[in-house]
Amino acid sequence: MDGPRAGQAFLFEGFRLDRAEGRLFRDNGSHDDEALPLGSRAAALLGLLLERRGKLVTKDEIFAAVWPGMAVEEANLTVQISALRRILDRGRERGSCIQTVPGRGYRFVALVEAPALATLTSTNGAATPSVADYPRSGQSNSVDEVHETTRAPGPSPGYQLGRIVKAVAAACLCLAAGVILALTWRAPPPLEDHSPPRLSIVVLPFANLSRDPDQQYFVDGLAEDLTSELARIEHMHVISRSTALSYRDKPVGVKEIGRELGVRYVLEGGVQRSGDRMRVNAQLIDAATATHLWADRFDRDIGDLFVLQDEIALRVANTLNVALEAVEARHRPQNPDVLDFIFRGRAAFRKWPMEESHARSVGAFEHALALDPHSVEAQTWLARVLVHGVLHQQTTTAAADITRAEKLAGEALASSPLNWHAHYVKGQVLSVQNRCDEAIPEYRRVITLNRNFQSAYANLGWCKFWLGSLDEVIPLQVQAIRAHQADPFLSVLHWRIGVVHLVQSHLDEAIAMFEKSRSINSRLVEAHAYLAAAYGLSEQAERAAAELAEARRLNRDGRYSSIAQVASTENFGVPQVRALFEKTYFVGLLQAGIPEE
Repeated sequence: MDGPRAGQAFLFEGFRLDRAEGRLFRDNGSHDDEALPLGSRAAALLGLLLERRGKLVTKDEIFAAVWPGMAVEEANLTVQISALRRILDRGRERGSCIQTVPGRGYRFVALVEAPALATLTSTNGAATPSVADYPRSGQSNSVDEVHETTRAPGPSPGYQLGRIVKAVAAACLCLAAGVILALTWRAPPPLEDHSPPRLSIVVLPFANLSRDPDQQYFVDGLAEDLTSELARIEHMHVISRSTALSYRDKPVGVKEIGRELGVRYVLEGGVQRSGDRMRVNAQLIDAATATHLWADRFDRDIGDLFVLQDEIALRVANTLNVALEAVEARHRPQNPDVLDFIFRGRAAFRKWPMEESHARSVGAFEHALALDPHSVEAQTWLARVLVHGVLHQQTTTAAADITRAEKLAGEALASSPLNWHAHYVKGQVLSVQNRCDEAIPEYRRVITLNRNFQSAYANLGWCKFWLGSLDEVIPLQVQAIRAHQADPFLSVLHWRIGVVHLVQSHLDEAIAMFEKSRSINSRLVEAHAYLAAAYGLSEQAERAAAELAEARRLNRDGRYSSIAQVASTENFGVPQVRALFEKTYFVGLLQAGIPEE
């Protein structure tokens, strides 16, 4: 496929795309067109669709052209398509100008004028041609018709002479600009730097050297806490624990891991525990060269675990020549049994919430609090698990669980006001209470205290959705998806993107996201319910009925017995957002087989 010519511009439905500059303009009725905000990826994608107008452009072709040489989640493409539709489809009565071909790609279906070569752009002193300078819809855009026009009797000789003079003047300007460029040319910087950030690291799963499977929770807990401690280093980019866990027991070299995750450093090690003593081996490795920057062994009592974590994090920080942020003093359980129960509770929480794993997690944190009622970590984790159970319908005592979670989060913040985890849990409590305007400042506080905790970004975006800021939702979910490449939470993030598409009546995109969510976690009730609605709206009656039946089977509170029950049970945000749900989600559920009452 031939690349775009320099200065090529496309005209369509009152818009002009300048591919040379990657800029989009709208005709505002005057000679000076309105420049529209458009990212470089969206501009490149639009240029490709326009160049292939009327033809299917496969997803593989799009990724190769817009993200060359990069491994990119499909959700990134969905984000760019949504951004283009928000701009191009506004006020359009004939459906979207970008047609989805399910499972294959996209097609640009609006009328496009013939591409034209623009004159000198504003960057070299001459005016960029406006939309008004080009033929309007209904005029000739066929190459054969253009040739016929040039053979037809032309204007007067004087007019033709004036055009020749102007052409010569333009050529002189181009020549002068070329001379100036030749005299002042410097090698341009690369358009994109694909090298990993200077301060970027992944903590790989530590090896369980005790050969006791029952100690795996302890080893995983240590590595997870190390990940959190390293995230406190200023300007440090830390790969999420869930993504790091995907490399457990895989024969992948350090260099390959560095390339796949885009990090410069890898921290790995092993833990051997014997009674109340433990030995930790840790190695910091340069991912580009597989060179060991340092390796050390630490022998400690279990009660010194947090001191050990800080020591290893400090060693990494010093090796990378950065300073640790001032970390707040936090309450640390002195009883090793408290730490054991906290690790066990966290291990159970990492499994997708099912009734049995939810109960195990709650029980473990209850035991930890019984041993140390003032443990901030036990308070915040128990509160988080209680809210999680309410959100995912794993409890029959939702009101009491929310009340208790609110109390626990308040106690944790009272004794540790700078604890990012406690602020996150408070945000979750406020969110589940439909107090999103109060939850947003809590999530922002979390990001200030721990910028690498991606769940805060995702839930910040979800609160914005309920308040009506639909445009801000998908980018924040995609950002979290990048950090949770191997985590059940991915199913929730894809489901949320699907919800945004559903209420905007982008059914193909919504179905794709809901199906992705369901494939990641088949036990997510919402994925089945919303997929039933999307299938219903797209007149796929059998599929809609099957998904509705599965949602009813997994659900615990009977909310899918009627539309009235759904409307009274779930949160649908501010009135304008609720109206979108009533036009899409409710109608789809009706068509899937749910009665009104």
